[in-house]
Amino acid sequence: MTSEGKRDKNNTTDTGNDHFDNELANNLKKIKKELGNSSDLIVRKFTIGDDLCLNAAAIYMDGLVDEKTVNEFVLESIKVESSEEGAINQKNVFEFINTHAISVGEVKVIQEWNTLILAILSGHTAILVDGCAKILTGNTKGGETRQVSEPTSQLVIRGPKEAFTESIGTNAALIRRRIKTPNLWLETMQIGSTTQTDVALMYIKGVANEKVLKETKKRLGRIDIDGILESGYIEQLIQDHPYSPFPTIYNTERPDAIVGNLLEGRIAILVDGTPFVLVIPALFIQFFQSPADYYQQFFIGSFLRLLRLSTYIITLLTPALYIALTTFHPQMIPTRLLISLAAQNEGVPFPLFVEVMLMEITFEILREAGVRMPRAVGQAVSIVGGLVLGQAAVQAGIVSAATVIVVSLTGIASFAFPSYTIGVPARLLRFLMMILAGSLGLYGVAMALFILVAHLSSLRSFGIPYLSPFAPFVWSDIKDTLVRQPLWSLLLRPKLINQQNLKRQDKSQKPTPPDTDNSA
Repeated sequence: MTSEGKRDKNNTTDTGNDHFDNELANNLKKIKKELGNSSDLIVRKFTIGDDLCLNAAAIYMDGLVDEKTVNEFVLESIKVESSEEGAINQKNVFEFINTHAISVGEVKVIQEWNTLILAILSGHTAILVDGCAKILTGNTKGGETRQVSEPTSQLVIRGPKEAFTESIGTNAALIRRRIKTPNLWLETMQIGSTTQTDVALMYIKGVANEKVLKETKKRLGRIDIDGILESGYIEQLIQDHPYSPFPTIYNTERPDAIVGNLLEGRIAILVDGTPFVLVIPALFIQFFQSPADYYQQFFIGSFLRLLRLSTYIITLLTPALYIALTTFHPQMIPTRLLISLAAQNEGVPFPLFVEVMLMEITFEILREAGVRMPRAVGQAVSIVGGLVLGQAAVQAGIVSAATVIVVSLTGIASFAFPSYTIGVPARLLRFLMMILAGSLGLYGVAMALFILVAHLSSLRSFGIPYLSPFAPFVWSDIKDTLVRQPLWSLLLRPKLINQQNLKRQDKSQKPTPPDTDNSA
């Protein structure tokens, strides 16, 4: 921490130890000074009681509060109650406002400056009364927020069409609508010395792994940073293996996906200001599972999971195998196909490795350009650009048609994963695979696969093996991995994740046809 940061931190601590003044004007002056006389700081002065005429003020930040709530349930409520109550005096006015006048849900008595400033900047309205050395705050959070809409990164054909928003309160409510149990606990903390971002842990008490929960709280408590702008900050600061390309923390914007993980004993981390909620612990196979797998017949969901795993292998290995077989092991290619490939490469001026690498880099450029361009033209430019460039490159003799097919197949397969984060490692590692294939042939590919499997086996997600339930092998958890067994056969929760309450169902609820004799 720099000397300037230490000085700011010390100043904040000193301010927090100061008590409020009895004079309203002095308190208002200090609040304005602490907030830099900001133009969006609203100060509404008024009087309490027709006979008493005691000066008071309401302070809030414009844009962070619900103006209707402030006017109707704070200011108007205080004026009406104080005008009807005749026993108000300067000694009991503060207690009267606290117990009778303010009609918002959450009212707190503040006695420290740090707490007051944080409350105002969090959307609370502060009530100051002349002659009182205490300040009341009421929860009036509001302002402009994005409405609940459809997911943009994890689409499904069948399933809920709701997605998280940037409001942590809205996100918690979307989860509570689906899990109506008092055992669903929510613990909130502030992380970031400057941003004071709300970060919440949500879990089902008695189902979540207590060891993982304790470790999560410990890692979150160690974070010392000036600001948290997105849940990705939290993910990078608490993950087990920061130098691994594979994600060990799952993230999603779908409430139904979070609910499913909570029911299995996992823990959700909600961060204010982002629609992406983190889930821990995360397993490798989890990134290939979609919520839609559970909304349809088990054999359809199983087929789609196997298809996604196949596309991952295609994304990772297809260009490397194409280079290795064509360059080092042509005897393994059928004769007619080998003759066709040789004819196509006859006029190409580059070695096959350079040819494939050039096309792969071009495809990545088109992909990134399609994401950054305006939505109306981005998709069209990426698709048309790929077709035009590919066709022009083949006609110009720069690359062969087979190379364009291989690169196109690899690129399309990289879009088939339910989670975007698991696709990035495959896109990066395939370049390493191509380099080893261009240098050592199939031996290089085999070496890379061996190192990759060893690396995945060494990963942990909050102490849980990343490749479980395959390594270590847990037979009861295999039912919901590569394939999904029927829902009525999933009697237990994952053993390595949940070690307290394993029972999901009392007994098998296999559907049976009605008795034909009784129905008749």
